[in-house]
Amino acid sequence: MKLIQSAMCAVLMALSFGANAQEATIRKNLAERVPQLQNIDEITKSPFPGLYEIRLNGTEILYTDAEGNYLLQGALIDTKSRRNLTEERVEKLTAVAFDSLPLKDAFTLVRGNGKRKLAVFEDPNCGYCKRFERDLQNVDNVTVYMFLYPILSQDSADKSRNIWCSKDKAKAWTDWMVRDQTPANANANCDATVLARNVEFGKKHKITGTPTLIFADGSRVPGAINAQQVEKFLTGAN
Repeated sequence: MKLIQSAMCAVLMALSFGANAQEATIRKNLAERVPQLQNIDEITKSPFPGLYEIRLNGTEILYTDAEGNYLLQGALIDTKSRRNLTEERVEKLTAVAFDSLPLKDAFTLVRGNGKRKLAVFEDPNCGYCKRFERDLQNVDNVTVYMFLYPILSQDSADKSRNIWCSKDKAKAWTDWMVRDQTPANANANCDATVLARNVEFGKKHKITGTPTLIFADGSRVPGAINAQQVEKFLTGAN
């Protein structure tokens, strides 16, 4: 029994050494040939034989061969299961644990019993966000944590400040996004530093567009999906 265990340990050590040597080769060759790839976060084998996944800048994915002689940029598709493996990998890397969200920097909109949870990052001047908000009126039994995320213009920041400083944030937001009623100017003494914190949080987690939705299971969806799609994600996440 001890001989078998020793042999297994030797095999595992050899495999580990081989994998480390392969990774070192890829890192060395790419660093020498492509200056932008000096700092690679991680190198792992992909499901495609002989193809290695390169992860850099947290969530960027490239592919290379065992020697780092070639680079591929694009989606790796599993044709048998009809899955976009690259997209799935990026979604996993960019997932945000719901309980890690700074909910104190959001205001809530509660519909029905509010049992289901959804966080949304939106810019008040985003046309897609307005379309999304109008469709979201058809989703019931949900608590929406709204993060004002003014990234489009100074006017976005001004409107966000006026909404955040309103006595009824949810009403001011809905009046503007759904009914086109401009929010009243905020009191000059209102503390709206929350907006800078939201933008900083978004940059850290690579939230590059609005709306961006984060569900209770941490899954993240960019873009203005419709009410039926929101329902589907809510059902799967809660």
